[in-house]
Amino acid sequence: MNVSRRSLVLGAAGAGAAIAVPTLLPFRADSGAPARLPASKFPKMFTVPFAHAPVAQPIRRDATTDYYRISLEQFTAELLPGIRTSLYGYNGSFPGPTIRANRGRTVVARFENNLPSMHPAWAYESFATIHLHGGGSLPQYDGYASDIIHPGEFKDYVWLNTECGRSAWYHDHAMHHTSLNVYAGLAGRYLVDDPADFALGLPRGEFDVSLQLSDAMFQADGGLYASLKDTKGLWGDVLLVNGRPWPLMKVKRRKYRFRMVNACGSRTFFLRLSTGDPLVVIGSDAGLAPAPIPVPSFRITNGERYDFVVDFAKYPAGTRVELINDSLPYNDDYPTTRKVMAFDVVADEFDPANNDVPRELAPSNPVMTTPTPAKPTIRNFKTIRQGGEWTINGNTWNDVIDSEYGLVEATVLKGSTEIWEFQNNSGGWSHPMHVHGVDARIISRNGKAPYAYENCPKDTFRLGENETIRLQMTFHEPGKYMIHCHNVVHEDHDMMSQYECIDPNGPAADSPFAAAAEPLLDAREL
Repeated sequence: MNVSRRSLVLGAAGAGAAIAVPTLLPFRADSGAPARLPASKFPKMFTVPFAHAPVAQPIRRDATTDYYRISLEQFTAELLPGIRTSLYGYNGSFPGPTIRANRGRTVVARFENNLPSMHPAWAYESFATIHLHGGGSLPQYDGYASDIIHPGEFKDYVWLNTECGRSAWYHDHAMHHTSLNVYAGLAGRYLVDDPADFALGLPRGEFDVSLQLSDAMFQADGGLYASLKDTKGLWGDVLLVNGRPWPLMKVKRRKYRFRMVNACGSRTFFLRLSTGDPLVVIGSDAGLAPAPIPVPSFRITNGERYDFVVDFAKYPAGTRVELINDSLPYNDDYPTTRKVMAFDVVADEFDPANNDVPRELAPSNPVMTTPTPAKPTIRNFKTIRQGGEWTINGNTWNDVIDSEYGLVEATVLKGSTEIWEFQNNSGGWSHPMHVHGVDARIISRNGKAPYAYENCPKDTFRLGENETIRLQMTFHEPGKYMIHCHNVVHEDHDMMSQYECIDPNGPAADSPFAAAAEPLLDAREL
């Protein structure tokens, strides 16, 4: 199929429909907090077996493109053994199915909103949008917060996968209830395989493991608990890895590559191994690092991804290695959030191929090697708390809507390289900042070098209390793209704005609301 830049459809039951922007819904207050499930009902740590997320299968392939059909559904599942929990999810799974893409092959994915019209517990309209977090999407396929899919509608997304291999994810991005949609389960992995990476000898196959971290709190009846009055954040007392509480994974005596995403609403993790051995970071949000980075621990904030290798060959069979989460001051911690998962080393035979971490990984990635201009444009962005809302430079997404989507924090030129400075003087708050549509590198943190493990291509950046970070980024795709905090409660209250990239010598960029008359998937193949 020949996919054009404007091949987008938003329709009901297979028919085209006009795009409708919803009435803004407030973040509802609690109407009598339900009883919480006591910790005595939790499973004992490291008794639930580790599980991989399901892998999505294309409904069709042709010479250039893989086609997927994914349904947003309400379903029930046992996140805690013996307790049924009502969830929202993609294709009825928590987490959603992993899409395994290939560099240079297009993915066309139809997302059908088959959710109930209103959330049964939290009473908001169950509209949604899909953001490929880490992919270089065209603006109309980027998951613009106001470009929503109402229940009973669908939208076809086109992702070109022209960038280098990376560990991305896709998740809901609907304005004003992203936090609850993601909390309820609307998140999954999107892994881009790159032939250039295969030649490095990194762990592959069963030794290439995706870890989707999330947290939850439960009501006594098994439902998800959320304090909707709290605009600070949403922290649970149960840690989940691929939807399993504190799982136990059996590992063979060799190297494993772990692709980790922090899919929590607000929690930042500070991770280390119980043995004190290093975690070898090999990549982050937008691809592999120039070289391996052994570190004793690393922080991973909301929306960030880190790929790291652990060599279990050094441990005798029968050894248990725990993944420990040390406390950070801006989290709400519980006795149950100190440990994430465990690995039991077994003596099973294994394939010795692809069991290497070379000295060089991606030393020529342009994100890391593009020189800083002699006189770069430097733009400043401040996180400000005012009037009960979180803002960027004093602006919120409501301000963007009121401006009829004309308000932008910056107008940049296609092909330009700039320095963006984010400053957090809000006192006592941390903001994981995410810039859509661009890869970047951190060039300084508080005027000094960034943390060693941050020496990777990135798109999400921890901005701690009273911190200032500087990023260098080169802009490639014209259009309007979002800037926001990825503590998704802050995002909902209303810490989102946008920038615009323009090409003065090219055609006007497509609108995030661009639509086409025909679906990208033939109804006969659905």
